Amino acid sequence: MQKHVDTAARDSVASAFAELPPTSSHGPLRIEYCWVNETAARAPFAVFLHEGLGSVSMWRDWPQSLCERLGMRGLVYSRPGYGRSTPRAPHVKWPVDFMTAQARDILPALLDALDISAHERQQMWVIGHSDGGSIALLYAALLPDALAGAVVIAPHVFVEDLSVQSIAQAKQLFEETDLRSKLGRHHADVDSAFYGWNDIWLNPDFRQWSIENELASIRKPLLALQAHDDHYGTMAQVDTIARRVPQARVVKLDGGGHSPHRDAPDALNDAIIRFIPSES
Repeated sequence: MQKHVDTAARDSVASAFAELPPTSSHGPLRIEYCWVNETAARAPFAVFLHEGLGSVSMWRDWPQSLCERLGMRGLVYSRPGYGRSTPRAPHVKWPVDFMTAQARDILPALLDALDISAHERQQMWVIGHSDGGSIALLYAALLPDALAGAVVIAPHVFVEDLSVQSIAQAKQLFEETDLRSKLGRHHADVDSAFYGWNDIWLNPDFRQWSIENELASIRKPLLALQAHDDHYGTMAQVDTIARRVPQARVVKLDGGGHSPHRDAPDALNDAIIRFIPSES
């Protein structure tokens, strides 16, 4: 059952809230979300899964602009620990399989809370960036019939030295520069968001994390995009996807860094637009 707790404006994004009941993997959760391009009320929709430091407002207007071009609605939400969703308690550390839990438990529970039917989910596209891209891959693998297809941007399939080095540098920037205050504009509890992400990625146990084997269960159309100048991952990530998922289409962008939706949106959008109509 959907529950609108209240609405709020944050960086020009109007948010609502849904309450998720407790399960064996999590307690009760309050999830910040919003719909974009609502004029396409009867159209299929896309779910946007943000990066490891993302939130509803961190996407800015990209989901809206992409959905307008696709003729789709878009569901954007902040995962627990991010944005204005239930924060991570200071003593809680994300487990190594935290992205699996997000795909298996949290996203389906949110769709249930918003009364998204099984038929609507079969027409749903899952679009994820970075950690959100990994969660999108896991959702497509664990629930292969509950979506129309997936688009993953700079996803992580396994842990690379480059990723760990860049995440360690991010910790230094967070603690020594104005990065904390900048991120604080997008997260009610900025330490919850940053250290939840940073601690698990720098945990030595996480170095063995991999979802390569899970990829073989993906049956729906899949587009994987990676920029050559991404400082959080290399082409080995999307090349692995191409080997494991025969129907996957891989696009290697000339530029755009780790966030092509922000730094190279035209090239990114064009690739997505070319893919989804031809496959859906």
